[in-house]
Order: sequence, then C-alpha cells, then structure tokens
Amino acid sequence: MDGKLEVSFNSPQCGWMSIGFDDGVGEFHTTTAHAPHEKALSELLMILAKLADRSESQASFQLKWNRDPEEFDLHFFRDGENVLLEIFQYPTEDRDETERELVFTHNGTAADLLKAFEETFDQLYADRDTDEFEFNWRQPFPHKEFAEFKAIIGVMAP
Repeated sequence: MDGKLEVSFNSPQCGWMSIGFDDGVGEFHTTTAHAPHEKALSELLMILAKLADRSESQASFQLKWNRDPEEFDLHFFRDGENVLLEIFQYPTEDRDETERELVFTHNGTAADLLKAFEETFDQLYADRDTDEFEFNWRQPFPHKEFAEFKAIIGVMAP
C-alpha cells in the first residue's frame, strides 16, 4: 500500500483547472481543460460513486480528460477493499497507446481514495460562488452527481 492519497483540484481559471495527486511515494500535477471532455467532473463523481458500491467486489473504470494537446486517462481498478489508480498521459489527442506514459499510480483502500476525492470536491463546492466556478470552468458545477456521491459516502461512514 502507498501512503495517504491527497487530491487537489484548484479553483478553475479561464476554462482550465490545476489538479494534483500525491501519496508520499509519487506525485503528479497538471492542468486540465473544460473541453472537449465537458462531462469529466460529472463522470468522475459517477465513477467514485460506483467505486463506493460494495456490492461489486471487482470493477474497473476509465475517465478521459485533457490538457490540449495532451490527453489523460484515469484508470480505477477495484479489487475488494483496495483500489489501484493509474494516470496515463498521451502526447496528443490521438491517444496512441504505444506513446502513452504512466505518470502516477496509487494503490490504497477504497475508503481512503474516496475520502481524498471527497475532500477536494467539498472544497470546490464550498468555494464555487466565491471562485465563480461556472464562469471560470465554462461548465456548470456537477450538483446532481456531487449530491449522489455525498449520499453514498454518507452511507459508507461508520
């Protein structure tokens, strides 16, 4: 198991958002764009909600995101109580798997991974008005998916 995962999604600016992943063993920081993967935040929250579903002991999910021209894949693999997160970077939008690079990996418990994402989404939500989230991200905040994710996380709490 790796160290405690920290996930950061900083306030968006002009359609871009700085994101970071750090677990004390490895770290990865980049910027992401609001397009062409307009639903990336919603899709991420839906993936996290599915990872929280304990009825599926094994599952895998992929989220596509980009920085333009670079593209990213976030792969989540659940095996029992553990989740492996792998982030791949592609040099272009062609997504040629022979050119992709593994830029971050984290192996930990589902509960710890979900908590790390919950904390960063809580911060984005709390700051959404001050940061003019929708204006600066050029997309609406994913309220519905955030509420569903929070409800599932709340059920998981001891």
